Amino acid sequence: MKNAQIMGYNTKRSFKAAPWIALACLVVPMFASYFFDDMFSTLSHLFENPSLLELGWNSADYGLYTSGYSVLCVFGGLVICGMLLDKWGVRITGSIFVGMMAGGAALVAWAITSGLAPKTSLRIAYIGCMLFGLGSEIAGVAVTRSIAKWFKDGPMAFAMGLQLAIARLGTAFALVMSPRLVAAKAPGEVYSLMETARPAFLGLGLMAAGMILWALFVAMDARFDRKDPSVASLPQDDSKEEQFRFSDVLGLLKNKQFIMIALLCVFFYSSIISFKKFASAILIPRFEVPVEAASWMVSMLPFSTVIFAPLFGIMVDKIGKGTRWMVAGAILALVAHVLLAFAPAGVPFYGYMSMVFLGFGYSLVPAAMWPSVPKLVPAKVLGTAYALIYWIQNLGLMLFKMFAGNILADREAAPGAVAVEIMFVTVCVIALLLSIGLRRSSAKKPELRLDAPSGK
Repeated sequence: MKNAQIMGYNTKRSFKAAPWIALACLVVPMFASYFFDDMFSTLSHLFENPSLLELGWNSADYGLYTSGYSVLCVFGGLVICGMLLDKWGVRITGSIFVGMMAGGAALVAWAITSGLAPKTSLRIAYIGCMLFGLGSEIAGVAVTRSIAKWFKDGPMAFAMGLQLAIARLGTAFALVMSPRLVAAKAPGEVYSLMETARPAFLGLGLMAAGMILWALFVAMDARFDRKDPSVASLPQDDSKEEQFRFSDVLGLLKNKQFIMIALLCVFFYSSIISFKKFASAILIPRFEVPVEAASWMVSMLPFSTVIFAPLFGIMVDKIGKGTRWMVAGAILALVAHVLLAFAPAGVPFYGYMSMVFLGFGYSLVPAAMWPSVPKLVPAKVLGTAYALIYWIQNLGLMLFKMFAGNILADREAAPGAVAVEIMFVTVCVIALLLSIGLRRSSAKKPELRLDAPSGK
């Protein structure tokens, strides 16, 4: 009953239901965002032969387009908007950027079908991807901050893991559906603009559903704050001591453990998200599999997180040891990329095995990493803290996507795939060293509670 009173509801039953209904509303915009972001991942091989695309983009163009996601995020947008999130709250800021996410996606879809010259359509799509990227990232910060609020003193790690799992189903849906929406053609046949854009239009439909559910969440969150002002979002809190101040950002930058988590985030996620963008261009030449097999192979990543991210979240909630799970996840990612780079060519078994390892790592590290942030920073700057982490993450993603695209464009298929994987192996080694550093820091400073179970 105590928890029901904390959440501002009269019965234990309503307490149990309300946060999960809110979570259900929050995950759909993220599902749509993940789908749209990964809609070309299992079609990336098409850009190796631009003469077969009416769109006319090559691998370097595609790499440039995907890097657009991070441009506004990197050049100040994420940090500034994270501060706005702490000043204005999730309802106002989140609504603005969920709308920006959908608007940017619509601009991308229009550019692909516009019939303009390849470089012109690329520029417009690049701008659309920039808007989509900033909107998606701030929407993601708003969602994470909202979960931290609604599940305070509850199963926060499980809720965050479940949100990640369902959002990554959007990636899985894209990886499996896109090759079916843009079906393989006979040699020499050209893919039309409308055929190429089919995944984009499906993504826009998903975003429309996400915007409706986001509006429902906004109404729920406003009611939440009216019922219990003591746990209302900080911008509406009258307590001057808890109000956000811009000087608080400097405290984040002096927090060694926070900086280590931010760096771990950029290198770990770069080894997976940047890989997914070029998955078919790597897996097909390395293991000599058809497009359909490559799409199923890489779809093992998000499908595995659907099962294991919530389970690992429960594990972190119940037994803690978060930094140990970060180390374990980084090791698994490193093993996966070593297999992708150096396993015998033409043997699909090694491709599937690498995806299993990468999927486990992709579930372990985020399940332990994201719930650690509220332990390190005060709630009044939590939005800014997540925004700073997303900012440095997007800096790495932008650079590594461009590097991967240029490597593949400058080499034959098989040598290019190996060269890209060597880059990812290096990235994983750095991520592993950072996770070990966090583990040692937690052992020296147990008062940080990085390895403590949730709520203890």
